[in-house]
Amino acid sequence: MPPNTTATTGDKPGKSGRKKGRKARLIVLVLVLALIGGVAYGAYWSISTVRASFPQTTGSITLQGLSGPVDVKRDGNGIPQIYASSDEDLFMAQGFVQAQDRFYEMDVRRHMTSGRLSEMFGKGQVKSDEFLRTLGWDRIAKEEYDTKLSASTKKYLDAYAKGVNAYLQGKDGEDISLEYAALGFTNDYKPAKWTPVDSVSWLKAMAWDLRGNMQDEIDRALMTSRLGPQQIEDLYPEYPYSRNKPIVHEGQYSDVAKAFQQGGATSGSQGTTGTTGSSPSSTAGSALTSQLAGLYKVLDNVPTAVGVNGQGIGSNSWVVAGKYTITGKPLLANDPHLSASLPSVWYQMGLHCRTVSSKCQYDVTGYTFAGMPGVIIGHNGDIAWGMTNSGVDVTDLYLEKLSGNGYLYDGKVRPFKSREETIKVAGGKSKTIVVRQTADGMPLLSDRDDELVQVGRKAAVNTAAPDRGDGYGIALRWTALDPGTSMDAVFALDKAADWSDFRSAAALFDVPSQNLVYASTDNHIGYTLPGRIPTRSSVDDGSIPAPGWDSKYRWTGFIKQDELPYEYDPERGYIVTANQAVVDKDKYPYTLTTDWGYGTRSQRITDLIESKIKGTGKISTDDMRQMQVDNSSEIAKLLVPKLLKINLGDKHVREAQKLLEGWDYTQDADSAAAAYFNSVWRNVLKLAFGNKLPKELRVKGQCLWVDKIDNTGPVDDDAKVRECGQRDADQAQPDGGDRWFEVVRTLMDKPDSDWWKTPKSGTRPEAKNRDQLFARAMIDARWELTAKLGKDIDTWSWGRLHRLFLKNQTLGTEGPEFLRYVLNRGPWKLSGGEATVNATGWNAAGGYGVVWVPSMRMVVNLKDLDKSKWINLTGASGHAYSAHYTDQTSKWVKGELLPWSFSDKAVDASTSDTLVLKP
Repeated sequence: MPPNTTATTGDKPGKSGRKKGRKARLIVLVLVLALIGGVAYGAYWSISTVRASFPQTTGSITLQGLSGPVDVKRDGNGIPQIYASSDEDLFMAQGFVQAQDRFYEMDVRRHMTSGRLSEMFGKGQVKSDEFLRTLGWDRIAKEEYDTKLSASTKKYLDAYAKGVNAYLQGKDGEDISLEYAALGFTNDYKPAKWTPVDSVSWLKAMAWDLRGNMQDEIDRALMTSRLGPQQIEDLYPEYPYSRNKPIVHEGQYSDVAKAFQQGGATSGSQGTTGTTGSSPSSTAGSALTSQLAGLYKVLDNVPTAVGVNGQGIGSNSWVVAGKYTITGKPLLANDPHLSASLPSVWYQMGLHCRTVSSKCQYDVTGYTFAGMPGVIIGHNGDIAWGMTNSGVDVTDLYLEKLSGNGYLYDGKVRPFKSREETIKVAGGKSKTIVVRQTADGMPLLSDRDDELVQVGRKAAVNTAAPDRGDGYGIALRWTALDPGTSMDAVFALDKAADWSDFRSAAALFDVPSQNLVYASTDNHIGYTLPGRIPTRSSVDDGSIPAPGWDSKYRWTGFIKQDELPYEYDPERGYIVTANQAVVDKDKYPYTLTTDWGYGTRSQRITDLIESKIKGTGKISTDDMRQMQVDNSSEIAKLLVPKLLKINLGDKHVREAQKLLEGWDYTQDADSAAAAYFNSVWRNVLKLAFGNKLPKELRVKGQCLWVDKIDNTGPVDDDAKVRECGQRDADQAQPDGGDRWFEVVRTLMDKPDSDWWKTPKSGTRPEAKNRDQLFARAMIDARWELTAKLGKDIDTWSWGRLHRLFLKNQTLGTEGPEFLRYVLNRGPWKLSGGEATVNATGWNAAGGYGVVWVPSMRMVVNLKDLDKSKWINLTGASGHAYSAHYTDQTSKWVKGELLPWSFSDKAVDASTSDTLVLKP
């Protein structure tokens, strides 16, 4: 029988029969009329509907399936701390409580991971579902649950699902959230029961968003239509190892790495030293460009999971040893950078066993995802940990020579494996698709775009490639398409007591590969890189699409866990991870990726730590917080001295130029200098690089007259064609991130480089060198900001340009205008910027609006865990008009942190509401 829920006491009674049902239907009816008619009273009625779904947070509720009572204590921000006497009760209660606050979000996520969005939102999501069914996340998750996960993990997942379903029992859509009431206007969708596989699938979605360099792989191939090999190399410069230190740089890599440094042979599977193989772009010409542009279009339409569609991913995490802290014990900070969403992707909570024993093993608190048991980032009573995306290369695209229903492999045709998938569509007919994959499990992504099926037939080939025949397909090799054990890792991390436990738990975290930092109450710090990371042959470094017909380009194996880089108690006394290189390429035998972040944030954090150590010698919890909100612009430090030397004739432009005099390079929200500099930077990038990129990388609708091209590239004559960009503004290039910092830094000593040349445009002068282009950019920036902010520079500020809007990720982006008003919040004027520690990212190609943010911030004090601090981007609740919908956002904007209670005494002191769940 399904779990039973009965409200017995409390502020908000449980469902009480027909009278309440009639009232709920009446509210929904009024809301429908309000939406249709657009009447002013609509907001009032929508609030009433939402309040009907607010969770009960006091009194008691009976849940069939519990073995004993569970206390749910919420603080003034609605953050729950759960107390139970068995593991199963703890995780059942977690499922119930998360469903109370966030079930709609959980439901959308599971429909995304299983490729069933069309069931909720109709035919507009069919293309996304086709792609997601091709990847088959839920199929892999089911296989993981059945064959890979431990018995205890499956027991916890089952308990969590039981708790979610206890919440759902007897509830109609409008009892759960406003969004379901709105969906009821167009279809008869009803939420189904939660399953353990729904939780496991979420890890696949997280891995997809954190998948590494797949976008760079596509972009490099797309650039070949306009740019030559040296030009592309200019835009992907070498990582600056000597200037921006990698994570691990004191030699503690592993026995295999030490052997490599000493010139010895390595053990394990064969690796690559980074030799780039022959570019497959030469085998496919402009047809490959069209194929990859089509693939990008498909990828871009796939909804994001944790917030970013493979681009702009960043995060900061660092740990300082006790010898350099005021407390004498380590301090650990973390702030993952993800797209802004409402509610935040993170959910704060504590999971506490009243007595830790073999029956009840957990006493942990931190950040998790609604829809998944356990805690992802946080601390228990012994250790704390943080995560940043490692960016290691775990995906490869392969060009496949198609032949009938097969593909060429080492001179022979192999048949595709195929299966049918039926997509149900709300308000429409179901659609059946055929999913094809290679014998080694690679899905054929090119089947998911109508243009891609045909365009390969036109591909030009050279003598090294097979005859084009029916054309080329594009297949994906990705570690997350193999069943894994990441869910086991979550529970192992949550109860780890020391470095040995931590490393063992991390080894289970196969996808996505993350940088894990560690600190313990017994005064140790550490770092480890987990993950299932492939090795490649010497002909391939994974940076560009590879020829699938040649087995030399297939993966050769995986790096053994004991051969992955790590550090423990380094002499320098701190460890910084911010998406920079993990290890110097000359000191490690395997190529982890060719596309690191370029270390701008990590080096700034390192400099701040060292400056503090050299100054006071000790670092406090608040020092860590202040580092998290550091707004210093590293690219401004490089460019502003040059910009101030430029002679400008226009007095209005000179007036703007003077804003940069004496500026400290800090991008505060109220800074006029930051507004002007960032506009200059945006225009430098546009003139020097953006206007020279192919249309597939430029902003959608941005049209230019460019050289005509044929299958071999630009035509060397006066032929011009008008080409318009094809990318969304927040995904276009040049995005202005720290790769572009490095590109510009490298070219600064080449003032006559062709990159600095740009033609005359209207009244704007031609630029023949670097300084002339800078002058042109300063002119363009002055008049761009005049149009956006007004002629009076005294009214300019960075925050007026750099604004954050929080949007509900489904109906808040595509729903009726009135519903968007109900669900969305903002704007907020933000400090920070691209590649700053306070990484409120924006895309320079598309505009100044905030694209991704520090999605949460935390600082853990290992001396006194109750003095740790945390904040979320939004709030605990997913219910619009709840007091906890965005109650943390204003503090987050100001860089403030909330108290983070852990001990029983501290939790009791901070508790505002207590709910007892009874068996």
